[in-house]
Amino acid sequence: MAIPAVSAADIVVYHNWASPAELAALNVLRGALEAEGNHWLPLAIPHDADGDMNVIELIDAGVPPNVFLQLQPDIYRSLEQRGQLLHLDEQFAASGVLQQLPAVVRNAITVDGAIVKAPATIHADAMIFYNRAVAKAAGVDPESWTSLDEMWADLDKVQAAGFDPIAMGAQPWQVGYLTHALVASLAAPGVYAGLYGETVDAAVLDDPSLIKVFEWLRRFQQRADDKAINRDWNMATSAVISGKALLQLQGDWMKGEWHAAGKAEARDFGCIFVPGAAHVPVTVDSWGLLGGVSPEVEAAERAFAAAVVDVTVQAHFAAAKGSTPVRVDAHGGIDACSRKVLQALDRPDFALPTPHLTATLGWVASVWDVANDFWNDPAMTPTTAIAALKAKAER
Repeated sequence: MAIPAVSAADIVVYHNWASPAELAALNVLRGALEAEGNHWLPLAIPHDADGDMNVIELIDAGVPPNVFLQLQPDIYRSLEQRGQLLHLDEQFAASGVLQQLPAVVRNAITVDGAIVKAPATIHADAMIFYNRAVAKAAGVDPESWTSLDEMWADLDKVQAAGFDPIAMGAQPWQVGYLTHALVASLAAPGVYAGLYGETVDAAVLDDPSLIKVFEWLRRFQQRADDKAINRDWNMATSAVISGKALLQLQGDWMKGEWHAAGKAEARDFGCIFVPGAAHVPVTVDSWGLLGGVSPEVEAAERAFAAAVVDVTVQAHFAAAKGSTPVRVDAHGGIDACSRKVLQALDRPDFALPTPHLTATLGWVASVWDVANDFWNDPAMTPTTAIAALKAKAER
């Protein structure tokens, strides 16, 4: 494995992953780093925890991590202004890894023309994973659905067969992800990009297709059971794996949970994009690295970045995480679900970057606030929700 030789150093690793599959993937990376003599010191705050913080807040609190799992470009711009950001342009160019990264990955790790992230995953934010045995028992074929309406029409059959149609978690971040999945799937051309760009295009807030997005968000809310509000995403996945529910609409990180349970795609589960989706949002989970540290620690940070994109590490990491490898030369052993993700990347204008790669932290939080208010207040109308978005955009 081509990782620079370095003196041993302690590396504080900040992340928000907590599920068994996520932790298994991190252990792949940890093993590669510690094989070089460095020491991985975890700083973990799960993404559904009330104490979730971004790296700027951690630095200001006196707890600076060396590497951090963060996507938002405004974080990297702030670190650049502070002189606290490690650049990877020369390192990645010299190693030849850039030639192995798809355009969507190169774009995701580049902020204002500089490569400042080490890419870990390719994920589709909006996929449906379903239990094949439940589908068969209920007499439905998810692969045949061409629209959300067709999917919804089959859910009563699933209920009548004794299964929950949809397994959902209604934590704030999960409602937020469902919202941008619906915007990508249902909104008119240009609305997703206008809503989740670096600056908000106020015109898209008047597009009538946003009404449809909130109407569908309400339909999902009405399908949720009374325990959904506190349910972790992987617990919802478990309900599908165990055969209690037919499907879950989430990111394709669900696949890691299926693999951890010993399940196989061809035999146990299937995966589809949202039926009839106009677009699919894509996440490239990436690690930033803190600059301005000692030469020994910087060398260890660069060893971390090299390990993240190493072809062997990528293959094992993706298998554990349920992701698609970021390197094209690591795609030889991928499964059918990852092949669908790669095909989505090849479709013109179909795959769009997750809002976390384009919008500001504050605006993503604002959209989440409105979506969660809407979810938790059945009397709130789509028109009222859009008015709330407009008010936040004008601030």
